[in-house]
Amino acid sequence: MTYTATNTIELHGFNNLTKSLSFNMYDICYTKTKAEREAYIAYIDEQYSAERLTNILKNVTDIIGAHVLNVAQQDYYPQGASVTMLVSEGPVVEVPLDSYDETPGPLPESVVMQLDKSHITVHTYPEFHPNEGISTFRADIDVSTCGEISPLKALNYLIHSFDTDIMTMDYRVRGFTRDKNGSKLFIDHDIQSIQNYIPKDSKDLYDMIDVNVYQENIFHTKCRLKAFDLDNYLFGYKKDKLAASEIEEITNKLKEEMDEIFFGKNMKKE
Repeated sequence: MTYTATNTIELHGFNNLTKSLSFNMYDICYTKTKAEREAYIAYIDEQYSAERLTNILKNVTDIIGAHVLNVAQQDYYPQGASVTMLVSEGPVVEVPLDSYDETPGPLPESVVMQLDKSHITVHTYPEFHPNEGISTFRADIDVSTCGEISPLKALNYLIHSFDTDIMTMDYRVRGFTRDKNGSKLFIDHDIQSIQNYIPKDSKDLYDMIDVNVYQENIFHTKCRLKAFDLDNYLFGYKKDKLAASEIEEITNKLKEEMDEIFFGKNMKKE
């Protein structure tokens, strides 16, 4: 059955399906020296402090129409930060017309949606390779809602909020609700792919792979940036300062790191 704003099912009671979006992003950098590594991690901690992450999550709550009930935020030593929000909604007068559209959601200036109750969390993980000169930054964001609105509508904004080389996204619908006759409904909207919630201009930048388990309402998408410019992965200098042999070595290390993250396994070294 196709669910639309005009083709809905009358429920027995409250829609208590739980819809969860996990958005994970990775930023990768070559940091040859200890000083470069420390400077990169300091930069990441400044750019993605608990305060800035809190502002990002507040924009997410605006996009999905939630009210913030409680915020817990923490910057960690020596690096990293976490934010957790509990949120709820105001009364839903009517379901927005685009509730079921498999299309990208708005950016913060367009607030059009409601949800029932939710929690949103973010955790950051700066780290570095002990030998290869590679530093990485990972942010994990989870948006979990209960009710009729999908957290996928926040995905467009999240992609625009982070400078990311690799993204992994998981969406799942858990539990069930009942129609007025008591029959169970295990999902209340049609979905083919998480990719359909990502704008074309963003999709054009990435190679993407889907791994979906439709019968279990589990959807997974991985994205890797297509373009590679070494200058974007050097911290504090450009490739014109490097010898050709160094450029080749560093490029190979960075691409191997990206391959391992994207495919989720260690690559065999020659």
